Amino acid sequence: MKMDRRLLLGIAAAGLAMAVWIGITGALIWFTLEPEQRETVGLALGPRLALLGMSWAVALALLAALLRELLRRFANAPARLAEQARVLLTATSAQPLSPSGSAETRSLALAINALVAQRDHLREDMAQQVTQASQRVQQEKNRLSALMAELTQSVMVCNLDGRILLYNHRARLQLRGFSRAPGLADGAELIGIGRSIYAVFDRQLLAHALENMHQRMVRGAASPSTQFVTTTPSGQLLRVQIAPVRPAETDASNVDAFSGFVLMLDDVTRNFEQESLRDQLLHGLTEGSRSSLANMQAALDMLGYSDLEPPMRERFMGVLREELAAMSARVTDLVQHSTQGLKTRWPLEDMLGADLITAARRRIESDCQCPVAADSVDESLWLKVESFTLIQALSYLSRRLVDEFEVKFLRLRLQVVAERAQLDLIWTGHAMSSETVMSWEMDSMRFGEQSTPLTVRDVVERHGGEMWFERERIRHEAFFRFLLPLASAQEQLEATQLLHSDSRPEYYDFDLFQVMESSSELDDRRLSELSYTVFDTETTGLNPDEGDEIIQIGAARIVNGRLLRQESFEQLVDPVRLIPALSTGIHGITQDMVTGKPHIGAVLPAFHAFAQDTVLVAHNAAFDMKFLQLQEAGTGVSFHQPVLDTLLLSAVVHPNQESHRLEAIAERFNLTVLGRHTALGDAMVTAEIWLRLIPLLDAMGIHTLRQAREAAQASYYARLKY
Repeated sequence: MKMDRRLLLGIAAAGLAMAVWIGITGALIWFTLEPEQRETVGLALGPRLALLGMSWAVALALLAALLRELLRRFANAPARLAEQARVLLTATSAQPLSPSGSAETRSLALAINALVAQRDHLREDMAQQVTQASQRVQQEKNRLSALMAELTQSVMVCNLDGRILLYNHRARLQLRGFSRAPGLADGAELIGIGRSIYAVFDRQLLAHALENMHQRMVRGAASPSTQFVTTTPSGQLLRVQIAPVRPAETDASNVDAFSGFVLMLDDVTRNFEQESLRDQLLHGLTEGSRSSLANMQAALDMLGYSDLEPPMRERFMGVLREELAAMSARVTDLVQHSTQGLKTRWPLEDMLGADLITAARRRIESDCQCPVAADSVDESLWLKVESFTLIQALSYLSRRLVDEFEVKFLRLRLQVVAERAQLDLIWTGHAMSSETVMSWEMDSMRFGEQSTPLTVRDVVERHGGEMWFERERIRHEAFFRFLLPLASAQEQLEATQLLHSDSRPEYYDFDLFQVMESSSELDDRRLSELSYTVFDTETTGLNPDEGDEIIQIGAARIVNGRLLRQESFEQLVDPVRLIPALSTGIHGITQDMVTGKPHIGAVLPAFHAFAQDTVLVAHNAAFDMKFLQLQEAGTGVSFHQPVLDTLLLSAVVHPNQESHRLEAIAERFNLTVLGRHTALGDAMVTAEIWLRLIPLLDAMGIHTLRQAREAAQASYYARLKY
């Protein structure tokens, strides 16, 4: 327990005063006595001086207790009240003050609570007015958010320093290809609000593209955008198009001005592979045909001799046949690949198979007035289809079945067989001839009075698939079967994540258009201007020097005064040792949860990349930093950026509070603690606390990073060492 310095000084002063008073009183009495009386008093008091000292000590103890109570009621209580009142000044919502201390202090706390309630009521009224006045602006933001979320192209917007201020979910997924460890923490260490785009793309390459864009703007080009192609560490080819973000108003003086740039990313790996394959086929056809023609010409020249022996003639005829067969095979191969390329160039979309079946059922039931059931539909199946024409084909076939064969009930079935999807349109009872099936397949599709030049065969060829008719005599069923392409594994993953993500992108902060790199040192920058990585670790125990290891790292980012909840880092770590049951009881992480997870040597570089260019923040940071520092030799990763500790800075802001535990600070700021003793949960709470400490530190005259670090080191709790 920290002893109040004022109490110690008060006790010392009181004890000294009592000793001086006793001494002066004794001296006055002594000088009034005769020599004989002095001798008598000396003999009487000499053996009892210890009793006099004990009496002094007891009186001093009673006086100390009285001083402590007076200090608590009339000094500490008002000081705590002042600290809590300063929290109310900056907090949007905080706990009401708890009256304590003297009657006057309790009355003051009640009066402050009444004023705060009145202020909050005025704030609510003002907030309602602001909300009503900004509805139109919010609508525009919502439109932009919806547009960015639904774009199938990756888009990022950066300011002139290359700091990312907007990106959509597709960009986040695509830039995983640049991550050194895309499987760790969801590949989150590269892209984020306020992060540098130069962590993704080569600075010189991007600077060259920006210079080209600027030159086009100077020339007055109508479309000054430029582009380049680059490769990802995983081997993907990305085409990056760059366009300027112009000022709100332009004239002749700033025609070449721009405040940022837009990056649009396309994965052209497949197109490049298809074009390369086509080029190889053409090259093979050309070179092979040249050789075959030469051989055929030589054979024809020899066959022109009338005296050629029959065996030789037959031999040269065989050469002609072989070369003709080889040329035919090469041409056929080229035609097949070219045809496949033409089919796959039709825009196909990734679609959940269950969604296709649902849409097809609605369309068939509406067009044919016939009930349709779904049978054996694989809910996890993703297709690569052009859904509109495929549903048209299913509806067209269903309509003909209902009209010409009086089918009363239909079923749809979708499943995977041999890396293809089988889509079946099933009915019971009536069969048909192969000639009828072929005519239906080749006729142009009609829907009542409407028609389309497309046939069912055209739709099948668009998908590079197949379609045929089958009977199941035992069940008295017949069906049309479509073989359709599946979305690739990566496309299924990305589509699933896009489907389950919030349709509004939360990844933007346009205030960063105004942010430029400062030439001042990091220590001299204001706390409100810095970017932070707030992190926490869970460990096997509390003794890093005795072999305890990290088993989880969680972190969140603060940029431009905002907590970016969606840009988090969370990763379990295999400690390569047993987790004690006592530790599991605290954080809930069991041995099974970490077995097979990456080791710290793989996780720490990813976390280091996530935290680069930021100030580290943690609660009781000395503990977490000790674990990180012990891994430097083994991983080769060092954290050299500044570190701030919310425990120390809470003691700076609230020196009169009894506790600076994470839960106690959160309660003071009226914060809800979710996921306590999980790395990411504690990091999120710590980040919320840090955002509330910044204005309180500013009110105390602590404005810069240097001042905050110096104040933290001067606090009482800075004596704790690990």
